[in-house]
Amino acid sequence: MGATVELIANGRLADAGLVNICNTAGVSRGALYHHFPSIAELVAEVHTQAQDRVRTLADDSFADGGADAPARFSVALGRALADDQLVRAGLRLAPDGTDNPPRLREAMLDRVRAEVLTETPERPDRKILADLAVVVTAGLESLGYTDTAWWSRESTERIWDMLLPLFKEAG
Repeated sequence: MGATVELIANGRLADAGLVNICNTAGVSRGALYHHFPSIAELVAEVHTQAQDRVRTLADDSFADGGADAPARFSVALGRALADDQLVRAGLRLAPDGTDNPPRLREAMLDRVRAEVLTETPERPDRKILADLAVVVTAGLESLGYTDTAWWSRESTERIWDMLLPLFKEAG
C-alpha cells in the first residue's frame, strides 16, 4: 500500500496504475492481487486509512471547541499534509477508490463548516464565518501542493492570527 500512497501523494491518482505500483513496491502483479483484488480496492483502502487520520485530527482540534478550533485544525492539517503522505494522498480520494467527488477533501471541509456553525449558534454571521473557515482551510491545503510553505505552522498561524478576532467577536 505504501507505493500507492507515495504515487498518489506525490503525483496523481492516474500515476497509481498497476505497473507503477508494482515497480515502486518491487512486487509482482500476483503478489499485489494476493492482497487486493483490484487497484480500486487498494486505493479505497488508502482513502479509509487517511480518513481515520483526518478524523482524528479534526476530533482532537475541535474537541475543546472555542473560536480558535478551526485554526487548530488548519495547523494540524498542514503539519499532516507536509509530513504524512497517507493524508496527502487520501484527501484526493473518494471512498470508492476514485478521485471523483465526494473526496475526503470535501468531507473534511464539510466538517470544518459544521463545527463552526455548531460553535457559533447565536451569531447572525455564523454562516459567513463557517464559509471563511472553509475557504482558508481549503486555500492553505490547495496552495501547499505547489509550495509546501503554505502547510507550515508559521504560514497558517499568520493567516489565522488576522482572522481569529472575527471569530471571537460577540454576535
